[in-house]
Amino acid sequence: MFDNKDKTNLNELGEFGLIKHLTSQIELKNESSEKGIGDDAAVLDFKGKKTLISTDLLLENVHFDLRYVPLKHLGYKAVQVNLSDIYAMNGIASQVTISIGLSSKFPLEAIEELYQGALIACEKYNVDLIGGDTSTSAQGLVISVTSIGYADEDQVALRSGAKEGDLICVSGDLGGAYVGLQLLEREKQIFLENPNIQPDLEGKDYIVERQLKPEARRDVVELFRHLNVKPNSMIDVSDGLASDLFHICDASKLGCKLYEEKIPIDPMTYETAREFGLDPTVCALSGGEDYELLFTVPQSEYDKVKNQLDISIIGYMTEESAGRQLISKSGNVHELKAQGWNAFS
Repeated sequence: MFDNKDKTNLNELGEFGLIKHLTSQIELKNESSEKGIGDDAAVLDFKGKKTLISTDLLLENVHFDLRYVPLKHLGYKAVQVNLSDIYAMNGIASQVTISIGLSSKFPLEAIEELYQGALIACEKYNVDLIGGDTSTSAQGLVISVTSIGYADEDQVALRSGAKEGDLICVSGDLGGAYVGLQLLEREKQIFLENPNIQPDLEGKDYIVERQLKPEARRDVVELFRHLNVKPNSMIDVSDGLASDLFHICDASKLGCKLYEEKIPIDPMTYETAREFGLDPTVCALSGGEDYELLFTVPQSEYDKVKNQLDISIIGYMTEESAGRQLISKSGNVHELKAQGWNAFS
């Protein structure tokens, strides 16, 4: 992918030279970050808050394809998908560590692009990069991000906290990232068959960005604080609406009733799915990588959330014996099925 002419070989820097080069301009901004990069471990002080920690692993040709994923976008996405896990606990993300394994095909300038995207995400979400590791890799590019955050004990939202009768809500819209991936894969195949044909992504910016540069929903957590709403349960939509709702059902030992007509789908997602011969509802239920927040709240909070433009009420939790149901637009009752992302398939 890279022309190594006039590029800086990583052998010239070595591991410690690379780390120093990438981290020399980092400044800590969070009060909880007492000590960052430069010692054997970072030092954090959350002053009595509950600490939240999450780790994600991204592997080349499993989670991303460098034939159409720009490295700057990849660095940005690697950070934000990890921060999304902290927001899904109703917490505030404050620090990340980033570790990479890379082969000799990557010059210094390529790694700078990757870190530039990661640091843009850190700046946007007000988190500090406090550590990480680098290594050679024989299996392509490997990225591991650990995110750290905090929340008051009474504000932490677990998957197991849903109650019978809770309203099922979701932020934003769904299915766009999956349909964007189908578009990118189609253009990749066309390019591989004829490299002279340029990608045709005109007018599809929204769904392409949903795949390449999704945004974690810190703003929704901030909205909860503003509305004085505490979700009983919450999860981010990384594997598909159905799969992630099932996680809440399993952990809370409840059933659910979901209404197809209430599932938020952007018009571009809907139209492009139809162009591919796909059912837009299936894309929303099973696509994944939207990184919206799926949560439940008591029915007593209905008036607080009903008029929020970026929140959709899509169903409610039922007793476990009632099963997991999808009510179609025509009013028919179907068993809700989860066909989302499986890391080992």
